[in-house]
Amino acid sequence: MQRRQFHQLLTASLAASALSAPAIVHAQTRVVLRAGDQKGGLRALLDAAGELKNLPYDIQWTEFPAAAPLAEALNAAAVDLGPIGDAPLLFSLAAGSRVKAFAANRSDAYGTAILVAANSPLKDASSLKGKSVATNRGSIGHFVTLKALASVGLKPEDINLRFLAPPDAKLALTQGSVDAWATWEPYTALAETEGHAKVLVNGRGLWSGLSFLAATDAALKDKRELLKDFHQRAVRSQLWASQHSSEFGASLARIIGIPAEAARLQFERRQTRWQSIDAQVVADQQRTADFYLDAGLIKQRLDVRATFDTGFALAA
Repeated sequence: MQRRQFHQLLTASLAASALSAPAIVHAQTRVVLRAGDQKGGLRALLDAAGELKNLPYDIQWTEFPAAAPLAEALNAAAVDLGPIGDAPLLFSLAAGSRVKAFAANRSDAYGTAILVAANSPLKDASSLKGKSVATNRGSIGHFVTLKALASVGLKPEDINLRFLAPPDAKLALTQGSVDAWATWEPYTALAETEGHAKVLVNGRGLWSGLSFLAATDAALKDKRELLKDFHQRAVRSQLWASQHSSEFGASLARIIGIPAEAARLQFERRQTRWQSIDAQVVADQQRTADFYLDAGLIKQRLDVRATFDTGFALAA
């Protein structure tokens, strides 16, 4: 995304959040946590679980269509924290972002997938040779595409990558101007349930399923207790949702504006679970960083150990 386009998107997103958010009460005494989000993300989860009630601080939400603009907002200190996948976080860190991951979760990787039209003759990853694939640069969709190609002996230059935001990529696929679209949930479930696309390659065995809560260095220093509270609310919300999947699916559909069938499918399929940032998480993240280096997407090796803040324990 060009810098000018990012600032236009960020300005519009912040303006929209200001218009839609309730007025902050007692602003002189209440701290504001500026939370970035992605479609179908934490705000919907926390709201459905009732964890946005009786907050001891205010949350200013800004929704982004994908991880790349959210990462740029973190880098610009326009938000304090946000949910982001392992690959786009690394892409941002390699560019010099002053952020760290402070919480981790894993999901079933199926829904991070390469989609094709429902009537496409393509059969598997090897059939992508010479074809066009739309995705966000540096996204988990981009990562899964590169891993899928490598798994069948193909190189990035064997396909035509077109870097498009999810709404544009979806339109390009439905109109036939690209052969495939590499994306993630809830876009995968939405495309499947609408009947205009099918999964050509899913992310199982290609992607770690890791995602994170990342925050700016400034927020980790100045709003640490708020981040700890937010983290625990996210963990509790995930547990609640897993025990009330039908109720959560209906709430998610209402909040993010997608059909209940798609909302339920993506949630039940992901099976997200929060975990500590342990040695396995660090090792998996290092492998992803090294793959990006080998693929030429980052210019020098990144030691990921310095990109984590491990001082946020999971509740017992």
